[in-house]
Amino acid sequence: MRLRTAAGTALLTLTACTTGPALENRGELTAPPGDSRHLTIGSAGFTESDLLAQMYAQLLDQAGYKTSLITVANRELYEPALESGQIDVVPEYAATFADWLDAKTNGPGAPPAGSPDLTATMRALRRLATPRGLTVLAPGRAVDQNAFAVTAAYARQHHLRTLSDLGASGLKVRLAAGDECVQRPYCEPGLKKVYGIDITGVDPKGVGTTQAKRAVQSGQDQMVLTTTTDATLGQFGLVLLADDRHLQNADYVVPVVNRARAGGERVTKALGRLNDVLTTADLASMNQQVDSWRRLAQDVARSYLRDKGLLK
Repeated sequence: MRLRTAAGTALLTLTACTTGPALENRGELTAPPGDSRHLTIGSAGFTESDLLAQMYAQLLDQAGYKTSLITVANRELYEPALESGQIDVVPEYAATFADWLDAKTNGPGAPPAGSPDLTATMRALRRLATPRGLTVLAPGRAVDQNAFAVTAAYARQHHLRTLSDLGASGLKVRLAAGDECVQRPYCEPGLKKVYGIDITGVDPKGVGTTQAKRAVQSGQDQMVLTTTTDATLGQFGLVLLADDRHLQNADYVVPVVNRARAGGERVTKALGRLNDVLTTADLASMNQQVDSWRRLAQDVARSYLRDKGLLK
């Protein structure tokens, strides 16, 4: 069952004053992991999050739980709801969620908790999540990171496979990206510092937008900021350049659960089955089926799980 506007509105109202475990109790785990029969799976409202939430729900249904899905597009609302148990499970991204919890806990000026090192990122994330009554399950193989693409013809012409190749080429590059790219360490400053790429300017057309990709396709710009699960690159004749020096943070997909309601072994085992098979390429393919082929996320998720032998 998918809870739409009415349920979403109710949740927004309920979570407005919800902050999770009291501050004086944080850092202590006073109860064993719970195993509620009914679990609410949260989605952040974009295609990939919807797909992951659907796969989580279907795997948990098969494991004997009754599940419902709800969409709350704002992390400022769904994270407190996860702490309070109004939402029991959400798909998250390790480095991004670590940084978000770090800022919430230690203030917006806190040093980043996420990094390109997955082990260090998971350690930091769990340290921040545990006092809030949250359990971060193991990451799988799928990662949704920032990524940079050029046209296949440009890559062939200049013998480019990696961002290091682009830096070594000495080519001048105009980058289609969000306007914040000029300040973000993973974008213009990082490309210059880590790779030595000669960025001559940032064309503020957004992250992975159609407008940005067309600017590169036409030759107006030479490179576009997108993501590793962008399934539309081929439509514009674009290819990714490998982040071979690991500029980008470890944004691996991780399930996050409310410990008191969904922290038991059965949930961990059911969701862990997805880790063994789900890849970045799989996510990109499923995103394409929803965004380009107009298939329902629920149907795409079910077909994928059946094809992988995870769903009967």
